[in-house]
Amino acid sequence: MTNKKGIHFEISERKILLRIFDLLMVFFSVYGLSLFFDFEYIEVSFENSVALILLGVYITVFGTIFELYDLQKASRIDTTFKNIVITASTVVLFYLLTPILSPVLPNERMQIVYLYLAIIISILLWRLFYINLIESPRFYKRVLLVGEISNIEGLIKALNTSDPNYKIVGFINSEASSAESVKYKGLPEFQAEDFLDTIKKENISEILVASFNTEAIMAEVYHDLISLLERGFKIRDYTQVYEELLQKVPIQFVGKDFYKYFPFSRSNENKLYIFVQRAFDITFAIIGLILGSLLLPFILIGNLIGNKGPLFYTQERVGKNSKLFNILKLRTMVVNAEADGVKWAQKNDTRITAFGMFLRRSRLDEIPQFYNVLKGEMSIIGPRPERPFFVSELSRVIPFYETRHIINPGLTGWAQVSTRYGASIDDSLNKLQYDLYYIKHRSIFLDFSIFIKTLSTILYYRGQ
Repeated sequence: MTNKKGIHFEISERKILLRIFDLLMVFFSVYGLSLFFDFEYIEVSFENSVALILLGVYITVFGTIFELYDLQKASRIDTTFKNIVITASTVVLFYLLTPILSPVLPNERMQIVYLYLAIIISILLWRLFYINLIESPRFYKRVLLVGEISNIEGLIKALNTSDPNYKIVGFINSEASSAESVKYKGLPEFQAEDFLDTIKKENISEILVASFNTEAIMAEVYHDLISLLERGFKIRDYTQVYEELLQKVPIQFVGKDFYKYFPFSRSNENKLYIFVQRAFDITFAIIGLILGSLLLPFILIGNLIGNKGPLFYTQERVGKNSKLFNILKLRTMVVNAEADGVKWAQKNDTRITAFGMFLRRSRLDEIPQFYNVLKGEMSIIGPRPERPFFVSELSRVIPFYETRHIINPGLTGWAQVSTRYGASIDDSLNKLQYDLYYIKHRSIFLDFSIFIKTLSTILYYRGQ
């Protein structure tokens, strides 16, 4: 069998592709302006290298903040257009506010408008090409799933929303014949004896093995997998793909061999990383407290009108190594909100006041926690600290839940920017998967990504 694989762009490749061509199209459009019009604000030349680099940095940074490189949103033209306009507006504004690095303002102010329109039109034209070509079915990665019949539906649902270009075309039951029927609509089952022929006919480029009991794999299927591996065919484990695409650890599929899934990041013990992170925590906490003090008079007025009661409140939380500490927050619920007992915070929770909802959505309620950061009880980035009552309940039903306490909790984190507020055991399981992914892959680059995504959350008013 000849392995003829189609062209497919991985997630990281598509993100790099978007960034590179965004910059190329903008620089090309600026060059076109100076070539065909009397445009002198910024020219593509070696003398203007600093100004051009600054423009590229602004496009990359603000494009990230305003989600131009979110692949789910980049596949939709309406969302993409909106994000391009917001990004271009912010880029031009900041470009004008940095006159030392950017060019001197032109005498003809309309040239600024030309630059603004050039950025929007050039990126939009490239994104239209991207959506209609790169995001088209011809570039889908066609995947064949090999696994137990009882787990097919759950496995497919988990990956279905992760990457629109990752197409699972069908599955093969890896167990011996079973009377069980598959109820997953729209996913064809191929016979084990036709394994190799199916790969050729369906133009499969990757096999995804999702067998939680390797001893139960049929000898025939196992032999074909070995044969394909020897020919260099791409065969991957489900948990590996799950973690890569969804960027969270699939603890629901982890068994007695759990140690294979938790080679935690070396950054957790890297003294330089820890020093840099602590320096960042202190610096940012001081800035946050200063900004918070400037906003305090307005928050006090809002509290008097829409909150009616104490402005601050403290609550016991679980910190690093399960050590308890008191978190400081702005009150967002009615006084004595838990008079009837401890409850999960729900969406549209009636206990949250009108002003409290604004504080939560804008993340202003968390400003006092910068004090906890200064004390070393929290970091800017890490898993959210949970209450002892919920930790006790969740650790009994969710495996490895206490593992999230091996590092300092944070104001923001990978779980906070990746999923909704935890309001149930299922939500807490989902958040834990993201928290463990952060602990496992912790680095300066991931921290920066979380910081940028947090800015997006605040700017798009998505706090909960």
